[in-house]
Amino acid sequence: MPALRKHLEALSVFQWVLTFLFFGLFFSALLLFLLFTSFWPVSVLYFAWWVADWDTPQRGGRPSDWMRRWRVWELHRDYFPIKLVKTAELPPSRNFVLGAHPHGIICAGAFSAFCTEATGFSRLFPGLRPHLALLAGLFHLPVYREYMMSSGMIPVSKASLDFVLRGGPGQAVAIVVGGASESLEGAPGEHRVRLRGRRGFVRLALQHGADLVPVYCFGENDIFRQARFREGSLARRLQVRFKQLTGFAPCLFAGRGLLCPRLPGILPLNAPLTVVVGKPIPVPRRPDPSEEEVSEFHARYVAALQELFEAHKGSCGLAPSDHLAID
Repeated sequence: MPALRKHLEALSVFQWVLTFLFFGLFFSALLLFLLFTSFWPVSVLYFAWWVADWDTPQRGGRPSDWMRRWRVWELHRDYFPIKLVKTAELPPSRNFVLGAHPHGIICAGAFSAFCTEATGFSRLFPGLRPHLALLAGLFHLPVYREYMMSSGMIPVSKASLDFVLRGGPGQAVAIVVGGASESLEGAPGEHRVRLRGRRGFVRLALQHGADLVPVYCFGENDIFRQARFREGSLARRLQVRFKQLTGFAPCLFAGRGLLCPRLPGILPLNAPLTVVVGKPIPVPRRPDPSEEEVSEFHARYVAALQELFEAHKGSCGLAPSDHLAID
């Protein structure tokens, strides 16, 4: 039975990776193909629904508590395994903007912590409604958009985030602050985040009076090996240019094979992931915050993230010499 359990855990993660990488493209191609078959009404009906429902992602999505509690997410959690650590109370009488770090290749820790109940978010933070903000363009992909909204994901756009935070109190919006650019920098054993010039999430928190909360996922960069190109090389320039044009950061990465762990594949390495949710930084409501206020709370956030990293790195298997680099 333990061997069967391990296989089921690997399959649960494998289907999740396939969904992340190919679900949107697969259904886009399938619906277009069906237009030229006797099943064309299926595509027409879905595209009619798609147009009528176009604004739903910008209006809080369509979260499903049933989907968040699927058994498959417990298998997904145990594969790595993933643990969610609470360091302070987040009262449901407030709204929160959580900055999640680092991005990694696939945000495995953030997904498990904020899009499922496998790590016990509702038990640890009762009364809070979590949302994970992702690249807005992903919500234009047919069928994939339904999948993401059911998990509580929303577009990382101003309109979307404003709508959710206006629906508080008790809203917890998690934003992977480093974005796609940060995913190009991750490597096993490295702890580097992009944060210095990223202040939009701080301005958002001030505009809504939502407390800022640093979140760090230890081990996120350890689940894939990534090919990194030197600065100035043609491959690196193409990566950056593609990211600028599409918002996606094309990465060459490898994990392990599904059937043979010794061979490279797209299945993540089962490195332990620990998602640590830090203490909230109280933020006043400023509908039109000044640059000085944004800078002040940004500096507080950076200091809190560094403090969080230092306080928990030992319990997460890091060496005393390991430090968080913030670019």
